[in-house]
Parts: sequence; C-alpha cells; structure tokens
Amino acid sequence: MAITKSANLIFELKATIRGSRPSIWRRLQVPADIRLDKFHAVLQCAFGWTNSHLHQFVLGNQYFGKLVPEIDDIEVQDEKKFRLDQLINREKSKIVYEYDFGDNWQHELLIEKILAPEAGTRYPRCVDGKRAGPPEDCGGVGGYEELQAAIANTAHNEHDNYLEWLGGEFDPEAFDREDINRALRRIK
Repeated sequence: MAITKSANLIFELKATIRGSRPSIWRRLQVPADIRLDKFHAVLQCAFGWTNSHLHQFVLGNQYFGKLVPEIDDIEVQDEKKFRLDQLINREKSKIVYEYDFGDNWQHELLIEKILAPEAGTRYPRCVDGKRAGPPEDCGGVGGYEELQAAIANTAHNEHDNYLEWLGGEFDPEAFDREDINRALRRIK
C-alpha cells in the first residue's frame, strides 16, 4: 500500500543489521511522520546503543544526518528537517541507517506494513526482534564475531579481557522487548 497522507499512520519496519549472522533485527512500529532525528533515537534504544558516534540515513545518493560541517565530505541534509514518510512511504520500501562510521554498522530499514494506530497504544514501540544489539566500539560485524567467539570459549586467550571490557557476562542471544519499550518511552 502506498500512502498519500501519512498523518496518524504507523509504519511497521524491520531494522536488520547488515552482515550479522545469525541475523540481528528489530521490528518497530513508529509514526509515519516521525522526524529522522527522533527516529535515530528510536534505533539507538532498539539496539541498546548510546548515541556515542555519528550516524546518517541513506536513500540512494542522498544523505540525511546531523550536520557536522567541519567533517562532512559529502552533502548531508539536516535530519531535523525531514520526516521518515518523506523518504519512504510504501510497503517494501527501504532506507539504510548507518551508525558509527568506524565500526560501520549498516541497518536495512524495510517497511513491512502500514497500519492505523491502535487506540491506547503508545508509539514508537518494539514488537519483536532477535539477539542482543552488539556492544558499542566492538569493531563492527567482524569484531563482534570475534568477541562472541572469545566469550563463548573460556580457553580463548582474550576471553577474560573481553568479559572485563564488557563489564561482566554478555549473552548474544538475549533480546528483551520490554526493556527496549521502557527505553523508548523515555524518548521525548
């Protein structure tokens, strides 16, 4: 379904970290007219990240993000001036969200459904997902795979170092929808 007027519509999107094996993803419901800067905050909560790095949304050869003139070598449009429904607005349409240009976390954001809001339901919300979000600064998909291998093997020479760096135990399979939704409720 394509939309012509998105006020009071909800996008159900699947946000998948590209290259993650097994796949790390979240199914989110957000207002279709959410501003991109607020949608960035939603994605940070959904994956358990701390907004410690730069990010951008990519649609074809267009880039939308926080303006940082002293480092931008590509033309980036101010994310505060755009809503999600201005970039994608029909089922099966996609956009890319990139976070932490050093670790290069790329997320494919796919509109799966366009819904009417449910009475009494607060948006944005997470309705499903799989696996824990990777820790900040772990080195992207490859670094995260190394981290998982090391913490799974007590004989690995980096096992204790990774656990100390993580601050204790870490379960890559953990997914807590209610915890994500509590964090989403704090977004203003």
